[in-house]
Amino acid sequence: MGKPSRKAENHGPNRVSAQMVRVSPQKARTVINMVRGLNAYDALRALKFTQRKAARVVEKLIESALSNMEASGAWNIDEVKVQGAWVNPGPALRRYMPRAMGRATKILKRTSHIYVVLDELGGRKKSAASSSQVTAEPVPADAAAE
Repeated sequence: MGKPSRKAENHGPNRVSAQMVRVSPQKARTVINMVRGLNAYDALRALKFTQRKAARVVEKLIESALSNMEASGAWNIDEVKVQGAWVNPGPALRRYMPRAMGRATKILKRTSHIYVVLDELGGRKKSAASSSQVTAEPVPADAAAE
Protein backbone atom coordinates (compact mmCIF):
# COMPACT_ATOMS: atom_id res chain seq x y z
CA MET A 1 0.00 0.00 0.00
CA GLY A 2 2.91 2.42 0.61
CA LYS A 3 3.26 5.44 2.78
CA PRO A 4 0.31 7.75 3.43
CA SER A 5 0.30 10.89 1.31
CA ARG A 6 1.61 14.05 2.95
CA LYS A 7 -0.10 16.26 0.38
CA ALA A 8 -3.19 16.91 2.49
CA GLU A 9 -1.13 17.52 5.62
CA ASN A 10 -0.31 21.25 5.31
CA HIS A 11 -3.11 22.39 3.02
CA GLY A 12 -5.73 24.95 3.83
CA PRO A 13 -5.93 28.71 4.14
CA ASN A 14 -2.62 28.79 6.00
CA ARG A 15 -0.50 27.21 3.22
CA VAL A 16 0.39 29.20 0.12
CA SER A 17 2.79 28.62 -2.72
CA ALA A 18 4.29 30.38 -5.72
CA GLN A 19 5.34 28.10 -8.55
CA MET A 20 7.79 28.74 -11.38
CA VAL A 21 9.22 31.92 -9.83
CA ARG A 22 12.16 33.18 -11.91
CA VAL A 23 14.60 33.28 -8.98
CA SER A 24 17.26 30.68 -8.34
CA PRO A 25 16.46 28.39 -5.39
CA GLN A 26 19.76 29.25 -3.69
CA LYS A 27 18.90 32.96 -3.64
CA ALA A 28 15.31 32.31 -2.54
CA ARG A 29 16.48 30.14 0.37
CA THR A 30 18.44 33.04 1.89
CA VAL A 31 15.20 35.02 2.17
CA ILE A 32 13.15 32.04 3.40
CA ASN A 33 15.70 31.23 6.12
CA MET A 34 15.46 34.83 7.33
CA VAL A 35 11.69 34.68 8.01
CA ARG A 36 11.16 31.05 9.09
CA GLY A 37 9.86 30.91 12.67
CA LEU A 38 9.11 34.65 12.95
CA ASN A 39 5.79 36.25 13.78
CA ALA A 40 4.01 36.95 10.47
CA TYR A 41 3.99 40.73 10.96
CA ASP A 42 7.66 40.75 12.02
CA ALA A 43 8.46 38.74 8.89
CA LEU A 44 6.59 41.25 6.69
CA ARG A 45 8.44 44.11 8.36
CA ALA A 46 11.81 42.43 7.75
CA LEU A 47 10.95 41.62 4.12
CA LYS A 48 9.89 45.19 3.40
CA PHE A 49 13.49 46.37 3.94
CA THR A 50 15.20 43.42 2.23
CA GLN A 51 16.47 44.32 -1.23
CA ARG A 52 16.10 40.94 -2.89
CA LYS A 53 13.76 39.87 -5.66
CA ALA A 54 12.69 36.81 -3.67
CA ALA A 55 11.70 39.07 -0.74
CA ARG A 56 8.87 40.59 -2.80
CA VAL A 57 7.56 37.13 -3.67
CA VAL A 58 7.69 35.85 -0.07
CA GLU A 59 6.09 39.09 1.15
CA LYS A 60 3.16 38.58 -1.24
CA LEU A 61 2.82 34.95 -0.15
CA ILE A 62 2.61 35.85 3.54
CA GLU A 63 0.09 38.63 2.84
CA SER A 64 -2.00 36.21 0.78
CA ALA A 65 -1.96 33.57 3.52
CA LEU A 66 -2.94 36.17 6.14
CA SER A 67 -5.89 37.37 4.06
CA ASN A 68 -7.00 33.77 3.45
CA MET A 69 -6.86 33.02 7.16
CA GLU A 70 -8.74 36.21 7.97
CA ALA A 71 -11.44 35.35 5.44
CA SER A 72 -11.92 31.88 6.92
CA GLY A 73 -12.48 33.49 10.34
CA ALA A 74 -11.20 30.58 12.41
CA TRP A 75 -7.78 32.10 13.12
CA ASN A 76 -6.42 34.73 15.49
CA ILE A 77 -4.47 36.81 12.95
CA ASP A 78 -2.43 38.67 15.58
CA GLU A 79 -0.94 35.42 16.89
CA VAL A 80 0.30 33.94 13.60
CA LYS A 81 3.86 32.86 12.87
CA VAL A 82 5.69 31.46 9.86
CA GLN A 83 5.64 27.80 10.90
CA GLY A 84 7.33 26.41 7.82
CA ALA A 85 8.82 27.71 4.61
CA TRP A 86 10.81 25.91 1.97
CA VAL A 87 12.03 26.26 -1.59
CA ASN A 88 12.13 23.51 -4.19
CA PRO A 89 13.87 23.86 -7.55
CA GLY A 90 11.65 24.22 -10.57
CA PRO A 91 12.53 23.54 -14.18
CA ALA A 92 15.51 25.44 -15.56
CA LEU A 93 15.26 27.47 -18.73
CA ARG A 94 18.16 26.55 -20.99
CA ARG A 95 19.86 29.28 -22.98
CA TYR A 96 23.06 29.18 -25.01
CA MET A 97 25.80 31.76 -25.15
CA PRO A 98 28.16 31.94 -28.14
CA ARG A 99 31.82 31.52 -27.28
CA ALA A 100 35.10 31.58 -29.12
CA MET A 101 35.89 29.28 -32.06
CA GLY A 102 32.24 28.51 -32.85
CA ARG A 103 31.45 26.94 -29.50
CA ALA A 104 28.48 27.57 -27.27
CA THR A 105 28.04 27.22 -23.51
CA LYS A 106 24.81 26.41 -21.75
CA ILE A 107 23.26 28.94 -19.37
CA LEU A 108 20.66 27.69 -16.88
CA LYS A 109 18.08 30.25 -15.83
CA ARG A 110 16.75 28.55 -12.73
CA THR A 111 13.22 28.73 -11.33
CA SER A 112 11.84 28.03 -7.85
CA HIS A 113 8.72 26.73 -6.18
CA ILE A 114 8.31 28.65 -2.90
CA TYR A 115 6.01 27.39 -0.11
CA VAL A 116 4.99 29.16 3.13
CA VAL A 117 2.90 27.72 5.98
CA LEU A 118 1.49 29.97 8.69
CA ASP A 119 0.13 28.79 12.03
CA GLU A 120 -0.92 30.26 15.36
CA LEU A 121 1.88 30.74 17.90
CA GLY A 122 0.63 27.98 20.20
CA GLY A 123 -0.38 25.73 17.30
CA ARG A 124 -3.95 25.03 16.33
CA LYS A 125 -6.26 24.64 19.27
CA LYS A 126 -7.67 21.15 19.53
CA SER A 127 -11.34 20.70 20.24
CA ALA A 128 -12.37 20.01 23.85
CA ALA A 129 -13.54 16.50 22.98
CA SER A 130 -10.22 15.41 21.52
CA SER A 131 -8.08 17.01 24.22
CA SER A 132 -9.97 15.54 27.19
CA GLN A 133 -8.52 12.24 28.24
CA VAL A 134 -9.71 9.83 30.89
CA THR A 135 -7.14 9.62 33.65
CA ALA A 136 -7.23 7.16 36.51
CA GLU A 137 -6.97 8.60 39.98
CA PRO A 138 -4.04 7.34 42.01
CA VAL A 139 -4.94 4.60 44.43
CA PRO A 140 -3.66 5.12 48.01
CA ALA A 141 -1.12 2.55 49.17
CA ASP A 142 -3.40 1.43 52.06
CA ALA A 143 -6.27 0.54 49.69
CA ALA A 144 -4.00 -1.30 47.28
CA ALA A 145 -2.65 -3.56 50.05
CA GLU A 146 -6.14 -4.76 51.09
